[in-house]
Amino acid sequence: MLDVAAQECSRFCETAAESELKKVADCDPRWYAVFSMSRHEKHLAERCAQHQIESFLPLYSVRRRWKNRCTAIVDLPLFPNYFFVRIATQQRIEVLELPGVLAIVSSGRRMLSIPDEYIESLRGGMLAHRIEPHPNVRKGDRVVITTGPMAGMEGILVRHKNQLRVVLSVEMIGRSVAVEVNEAEISCLGAVA
Repeated sequence: MLDVAAQECSRFCETAAESELKKVADCDPRWYAVFSMSRHEKHLAERCAQHQIESFLPLYSVRRRWKNRCTAIVDLPLFPNYFFVRIATQQRIEVLELPGVLAIVSSGRRMLSIPDEYIESLRGGMLAHRIEPHPNVRKGDRVVITTGPMAGMEGILVRHKNQLRVVLSVEMIGRSVAVEVNEAEISCLGAVA
């Protein structure tokens, strides 16, 4: 009888210790990616600062030209619709209640944390290098040339070099040509089926 009571006590102590460890882990702030409404990222980063929530919104500068020929340098999010927050799991609701936040990136009900090293290296890279977003183009993707004399021509990306090689097909005569272009001169249409 005494052994049964001792086993029950040890099981209770183990369960209490595990739940205490879980509480400590839940209080440990971690970085999470937050999915927001389009063009709300800067506003949400400011709102996080007002609520004393640590956030990080990586921006890059780009020169934009409008129809009236005015040009300006604007800061845009490196990852459109996303910014990062460093919170404990208990602060999840506080972030989700911010107007413009759609979700915290998660798998099922478990939020997916981002390693501190990744955020720190991204911050360091932003200071040391010029970083801009780039479409995920891979060998075999269907692309369109966006600038230059061949603008509007569609083809398949076949090889990376210092420049990209795009194979353009002239279907009417059953011939193809390979054209080398810069990465900035193409945009991805998707993978070839």
